[in-house]
Amino acid sequence: MTSDISVLIVDDHPVVRDGLRGMFESAPGFTVLGEASDGVEAVARATALDPDVILMDLRMPGGGGVDAIRELTRARARAKVLVLTTYDTDSDTLPAIEAGATGYLLKDAPRDELFTAVRAAAAGRTVLSPAVASRLVSAVRAPGNEPLSAREREVLALVAKGTSNREIARELFISEATVKTHLTHLYAKLGVKDRAAAVATAYERGILG
Repeated sequence: MTSDISVLIVDDHPVVRDGLRGMFESAPGFTVLGEASDGVEAVARATALDPDVILMDLRMPGGGGVDAIRELTRARARAKVLVLTTYDTDSDTLPAIEAGATGYLLKDAPRDELFTAVRAAAAGRTVLSPAVASRLVSAVRAPGNEPLSAREREVLALVAKGTSNREIARELFISEATVKTHLTHLYAKLGVKDRAAAVATAYERGILG
């Protein structure tokens, strides 16, 4: 007999958490270990409870999901993270998957699809809702639309504040030459030629918000 898949539910809405807990507790093969209301609490609970799968909302006051996923990945947490959110925009999807999420589902997914996704995530398989999958494929295929790395986004955010290359280098503890390399790469990915166009395009695409 296989043991139950243990789940941690992370969402800032108590009603959503209650609904998910009820769904999983009434279905065979799952055990809900606990809940968290933001990303910071999620990392602490995941460390203490060691679940198989974490159902992670993305936008939460007090600590977002992407930062929590990044932290769990850095800590080499055993849990697989399945993002469950209402947002399917590129600015949400790509950072979550880059940070280490195993899957990405929207909250309007039917319950059977959600159960299947949790089982797949527990087994280490990637699960993407059809809408998210098609967006990712488009993002990868479209010229000048390659996702920025976490470091490139940090550089871009500082550029948007009007920070000079020298100040960026000082703030990120890297050389000016490295800053220029990051800028060259992110210009190519955004399909632009200068700082102003990079910032404008990033706001347009929701990379900066």
